[in-house]
Amino acid sequence: MNISTHRARITGPVPYLSGSGRRQNIPIGPCMVECAGGRSVDIVWGTRGQSSVALPVEEIEAAQDQGHLVLLD
Repeated sequence: MNISTHRARITGPVPYLSGSGRRQNIPIGPCMVECAGGRSVDIVWGTRGQSSVALPVEEIEAAQDQGHLVLLD
């Protein structure tokens, strides 16, 4: 399995469902984007990478198109 990791920045609302089922936004700021070639992409954030969520590729592409997720490398 080929996994690629990219530095990125959240610049606007990127929603996800939390473990409790509440709709929340990934906090604005730096994050890592990990792609494993499947239909979902992992977003990792927090000072120690303690928070993460897997989102469908289509939602990641929409966030990029809106300028809410910017890949830095």
